[in-house]
Amino acid sequence: MNETIQKNLNYKKYVVDSKLQYFKPHASKIEKTFAEEISFSLNRDSKFIMPKFFYDKKGSDLFEKICSLPEYYPTRTEIDILKKLQTELPSFIDDTFRLVELGSGSSIKTRLILDIFINLQKSTEYFPIDISEILTESSEQLLLDYDSLHITGIIDTYEGGLEFIKNYDDKKNLIIFLGSSFGNFSPSDGKNFLQKINSTMKSGDLFLIGLDLVKDSKILESAYDDTQGVTAQFNLNVLSRINDELDADFDLNNFSHHSIYNKEDQRIEMYLKSLVNQSVIISKSNLSLNLEKNELIHTEHSHKYTLDQIRTLLENTGFKINHTWLDDNTHFSLTLVSKN
Repeated sequence: MNETIQKNLNYKKYVVDSKLQYFKPHASKIEKTFAEEISFSLNRDSKFIMPKFFYDKKGSDLFEKICSLPEYYPTRTEIDILKKLQTELPSFIDDTFRLVELGSGSSIKTRLILDIFINLQKSTEYFPIDISEILTESSEQLLLDYDSLHITGIIDTYEGGLEFIKNYDDKKNLIIFLGSSFGNFSPSDGKNFLQKINSTMKSGDLFLIGLDLVKDSKILESAYDDTQGVTAQFNLNVLSRINDELDADFDLNNFSHHSIYNKEDQRIEMYLKSLVNQSVIISKSNLSLNLEKNELIHTEHSHKYTLDQIRTLLENTGFKINHTWLDDNTHFSLTLVSKN
């Protein structure tokens, strides 16, 4: 990478060894703090907490548990589709591609894509983009299992990381965004995000996106409100995180997990419901919070799509669809696109 470009993009380079390096924005580029974001989002009539704050260490561990629950179909369904790609994706890529992932993956899904690259290439480059420092841990784990892998991590927002990749070099990228994370975006934010990805892609680049499909509401509702209560723990854990990191006094016994499928807007809506009239102090956000009984704090939307909506969305954001893979039940989709 040109050192001038690196400087202009305001990143610092860290070299761990010959196979692992990562880039991190200088302090001046750091986003709003956790305290500032919580102060903004909870100091409103319609209170909310951004879903990105679910994923502290305990939240990430709980999400791993959710992924293996019998009710939670997205992970195992997507894995089944990725297994189909083992024989079919190589017809779209060659040994000149690198793998870029939005989110830092060391799980089975990332490995299924890496396996394809490793089989095609003598040496494979992998660029995970993640806001969390956990990126370095997951990268080190992958390097233990793949001898010919070289990792360049980018510890930044997805948008910042994509801008970094755009200016890095001329190598072709396969950018992947797995899981159903895209469903967390509002329709307008999702459209903007896809346009951002498109604007950072070169003509030979490819983008593979996982999207959850509209299906029977009972399947959807049980996936986000499991019988073992793990999703409830995951949702409530964000309050524990605020207690620990922002010196707050949320009493978790005064809240319940509340989840519904909104058919009209085709989305799961997750909330924390206040079970009593209560007051909460969040010291590091300088916030005194009053909540009424049954008041809701919104924590996540998970939008679902029809195949027609996916086609329209991708075409309207500048993409050409190369192929869509589905599971046998048509519960989930993986779509490979190029820049139109």
